[in-house]
Amino acid sequence: MPSTLHSADPTAATGFGQGGQFVRSLPWLLLVGGVTGLAAAFVLTVEKFALALDPAYAPTCSINPVLNCGSVMDTPQASVFGFPNSLLGIAGFAVVAAVGAALLAGAVFAQWFWGALQVGVTAAAVFVHWLIGQSLYDIGALCPYCMAVWAVTVPIFWYVTLRNLDRAAASASRRQWMEVLMRNHSIPLTVWYLTVIALIAQRFWSYWSTLL
Repeated sequence: MPSTLHSADPTAATGFGQGGQFVRSLPWLLLVGGVTGLAAAFVLTVEKFALALDPAYAPTCSINPVLNCGSVMDTPQASVFGFPNSLLGIAGFAVVAAVGAALLAGAVFAQWFWGALQVGVTAAAVFVHWLIGQSLYDIGALCPYCMAVWAVTVPIFWYVTLRNLDRAAASASRRQWMEVLMRNHSIPLTVWYLTVIALIAQRFWSYWSTLL
């Protein structure tokens, strides 16, 4: 269990020794991102159960042939482990949001806890990228609630990873690399978002072009 002792060192809770901005932003990112992902996963679960009870039900996120949750829900990829993927999101994002709230309250987590969180967010990021590929090139449809999950999972993974790399950077050379990453932390995220947007635009251009 995490210790909830307050520390005079404002970097203690998050572990960022040099990046003061991250001391303030990481807990908020985890809280807001966790709540956003939790809400999206919860609504998706409700829609999934409603569709299971009534095959004629039209999910609220089925907007057009491309943005169509119904098409995504009715695939094996939507229940990879034998139950709706969104249930994993509910559990995972609840933990992330709780960690963010605890950090804002002054909690200090043991390093093993951060290691476990790293494993969790890395697994989530890998799974999300697999689902992106499946949505684009196998299913051929996009789920808006799923896309909300994609949008928050990647920054959560990125900034937890930055925090842990910063903590592990003991040597001078590693500290220099971390300072470069800290100064340019938004660039990888921007590239990621633009890449996903470009892939979506390219994959469904035949449909988007009819709307122009």
